[in-house]
Amino acid sequence: MTELVSTTPGLYPLPDWAKQDLSDLKGHQKHDLISGDEGTDIVNAYDRGREEVVSEQVDAGLDRIVEGQLRWDDMLAHPLTVHENVETGGIVRYYDNNNFYRDPQVRGDLTFSGDVAAELETTANHLGDESLQAVLPGPYSLSDLATDEHYGDDAAFLDAIGEFLAGEVEAFPEHETLFLLEPSLVFSPPEEDIDARVPEAISAVADATDANVVVHTYWGALEEKVYAHLMDADVDALGFDFVAGDRDQTLYNINEYGTKNDIALGLVDGQNTLVEDPETVRERVEWTLDRVQSQTFDTAYVTTNTELFYLPENRAMEKLAAVAAAAETETEVKA
Repeated sequence: MTELVSTTPGLYPLPDWAKQDLSDLKGHQKHDLISGDEGTDIVNAYDRGREEVVSEQVDAGLDRIVEGQLRWDDMLAHPLTVHENVETGGIVRYYDNNNFYRDPQVRGDLTFSGDVAAELETTANHLGDESLQAVLPGPYSLSDLATDEHYGDDAAFLDAIGEFLAGEVEAFPEHETLFLLEPSLVFSPPEEDIDARVPEAISAVADATDANVVVHTYWGALEEKVYAHLMDADVDALGFDFVAGDRDQTLYNINEYGTKNDIALGLVDGQNTLVEDPETVRERVEWTLDRVQSQTFDTAYVTTNTELFYLPENRAMEKLAAVAAAAETETEVKA
């Protein structure tokens, strides 16, 4: 029997009121932002937004609650773009998704930052007995989105990113789950010179926490060789995008090479405004687990395939409710 756990990969859309408020505040405090000081008004606005998205997740009934990452203007690159030894270059487009972000250029050692840990501490104070889920970019995706001007080669840079993220995780408050988001493994697979090093970098991050670690991949299916290497990572679960790309390839990888004891099922569209009803999501869960012939799972995380940033706030919250309800229909399903 497989326990269903409802969650998301985080990175939520800003609440509607916050879009205009923060735009006005950042315009007035442009110099402070360049110098790294967000200012009290901006900090307060993000705090209010964080409380709102945390409360919405609790109200929806999600089993794992994320911080929401409302400050992550540069999405997965955020842990680098706020680092003192990283300069933000020009505007670039990630993953051909028509969203544009700044290019983080690493110019010095990736020393401890504590930025994400501080966000999670604030979130933990709001939660009470609810289960916190931390979210970070995986080391390969973060290295793929950055420009190395310091470490000298791809292997050294990947190792440095893994060590940096591990140090950040060590400062996190107690959390039940850690989602490492690795869309670059699908969108721009690693070259042969570093593909075998990717699971080592991921394992270094996972080893820094006692929480259950999920490596969530999306924007399509993993190439067979990439998947085989990823299976060497010391994590509790791999996550798969069953909305975009070739589902047959994903199921082939799982059935051919096996997978971890737990699995994350990206079954709700994180980019389409059409809201799936809980019954549809539940049917997708059962359909997918029925086609995994190689094993059964202790836990299946039911989630959107991608971050929810791309949706209007109201649609994102409706999808939260659908995911939560689908996992609550029954406590367990046969797999």
